[in-house]
Amino acid sequence: MKYAIDVAPLGELSDPAAIVRLARAAEEAGWDGLSIWDSTGVSMGTASADPFVALAGVAAATERLRLILSVVALPRRRPQLVVQSVGTLDRLSGGRLVLGVGAGGDAGDFTSFGEPVEAPARIGRLDESIALVDALLRGEVVRHEGPAYFVRDVAVGPRPVQDPRPPIWLGGMRPGALRRAARWDGWIAIAVSDDGSGINLTSDAFGEMVERVNAERAALGRSSTPFDIAVFAFSEPFGPDLARAFSAAGATWWLESLSPMRGSIDDLLSIVATGPPRP
Repeated sequence: MKYAIDVAPLGELSDPAAIVRLARAAEEAGWDGLSIWDSTGVSMGTASADPFVALAGVAAATERLRLILSVVALPRRRPQLVVQSVGTLDRLSGGRLVLGVGAGGDAGDFTSFGEPVEAPARIGRLDESIALVDALLRGEVVRHEGPAYFVRDVAVGPRPVQDPRPPIWLGGMRPGALRRAARWDGWIAIAVSDDGSGINLTSDAFGEMVERVNAERAALGRSSTPFDIAVFAFSEPFGPDLARAFSAAGATWWLESLSPMRGSIDDLLSIVATGPPRP
């Protein structure tokens, strides 16, 4: 299993310089990657850094960290602009990007700006957008006329370094999210409670979800294709035992949740400096 720090870029962590400090500390301490949320911060009454811009800073300040977008709320972003940002960031990082996507869960990010928040609308936009993002990242000339998006015989660049495109992971915990994830390159699970205070998913329950994802992949004939399974969690006060249990249940990435709820930037730097919770 690989280990990344997962940054909630809110409050004090909305300063991109703070995120770069965490990234440098993570690379020095032996972490494998850095993931970051996509939020406006509106629902939480605070500010939030743009994840693409923040990861550009991380890419410039590090050499080997995998850069993980966990996750881009596709229904409130234009697919052609996502593709442009992803291609640019993958080139800037030398091919280190993972594109995590989801339907978005913070109502304030939608309703505050007149965007539809109802689940059918968000999920419909997600399905339509992710297909466009996939095709455009592959360099295809796309023609599409759908209920939400229109593309007229164009390609969008720059092309990413990774071929045919950066991996696409899908985040979510509902059965529909698991079915969607099986079609792509990875699944992101959430073991942290909504308030960030504890772990609300056991490794056994997680393992059952992994089995469902794998069954969906088998039904699609995709069992032999590379597939990552990441989990948002945190190691304190469990130590490496919890990470070991999730690894045994099928996780390939551990995303150590870092947010202002876990303390100041100095507190978080101290957590990062201890290194990954490897067994």
